[in-house]
Amino acid sequence: MPQPGRLYRIRRHYHARLYHVLTLCGLIALASVLLPASAQTTPASLPAMRAADVSVSGLASGGDMAVQFDIAYSATVKGAGVIAGAPYDCARGRAERAATVCGCAGPAPCRVQPGGTNVQELAAATERYAEQGAIDPTANLAAHRIWLFSGSADTLVPEPVVNDLRHYYARYTEAIVYRNDIAAQHAMPTDGYGPPCAVLAPPYLNNCAFDAAGELLDWIYGGLDMKSAAPPAGRFIAFDQARFLRQPARHGMAATGYLYLPPDCEASRGEGCRLHVAFHGCGQNARAIGDKFIRNAGYNAWADTNRIMVLYPQAAPRQAGASACGDWQNFGDPRHARKNGRQMAAVKAMVDRLTGGARPAAAPASGS
Repeated sequence: MPQPGRLYRIRRHYHARLYHVLTLCGLIALASVLLPASAQTTPASLPAMRAADVSVSGLASGGDMAVQFDIAYSATVKGAGVIAGAPYDCARGRAERAATVCGCAGPAPCRVQPGGTNVQELAAATERYAEQGAIDPTANLAAHRIWLFSGSADTLVPEPVVNDLRHYYARYTEAIVYRNDIAAQHAMPTDGYGPPCAVLAPPYLNNCAFDAAGELLDWIYGGLDMKSAAPPAGRFIAFDQARFLRQPARHGMAATGYLYLPPDCEASRGEGCRLHVAFHGCGQNARAIGDKFIRNAGYNAWADTNRIMVLYPQAAPRQAGASACGDWQNFGDPRHARKNGRQMAAVKAMVDRLTGGARPAAAPASGS
């Protein structure tokens, strides 16, 4: 029989082990809420693939990121889908302008009005950036296909802002579709998922009986096969974003991003596949709403039947209590809208990895 002192030590060791096991189980359970079901492992390296035909889209701040990426990397991208977005570099690096002119998101009175973003000034700045080599030549945009959406009931990014975005893009391309005929609030319109179309609430995925993801993908790529009616057949891969941006949390990016990889694209290592980058809006990150945006924004069902890989970069709050938004207005990075912006360069490195098999190279955490 064990001596009393030894018995005490055995029990103490047992309870310590049990505590660690229960703690681990709790963390795993938490991860199952925050992460897609098939991505509940330690983030891996983003796989090297050989996809082509890159396009981008997003809602609100995600739409602004899509515009930035489309303009800055116009030699790489072929089109953009923008829901409730503003013209390129609309905020001009000023938070007050972002919240009152490019949208109505702050305590200050909203000043949105027709022509209020000053498209002429924004286009002139775009040309200056192109002349300096800070973004790709704007001549590339003539071949881009642009799909825009403004909900007529949107109170955060009212229609005049998206009208200005249409006028901005019309300076560069004629291939523009603009939908502003649905009474949607500020949300990603879906065909069957989420609360009613007029609701303003997280996760900002509203059932408007309208498949925005499918509409924008079909306009950009053309002639898509009908989406799958089955659950996703591919894999959700959680990958390490720190391989593309050192200390991502310091620069408003999460540690983990996600890739949806259809079976055909995995088998071919991306050969013959397209790549779509879906930027989430403020508060639509996985940390805030789990996998709701990644699984239910509408992209994956089209991806399965049309050999489209979907990249879901993830932003992170820059401070306690803030929403996770992509950097479209200078969150500590005055180069945010250019090719050498930290978040921009990080996502471009992800795209390069998925289109050319390039090795991931972490962007500098800081610098001039």
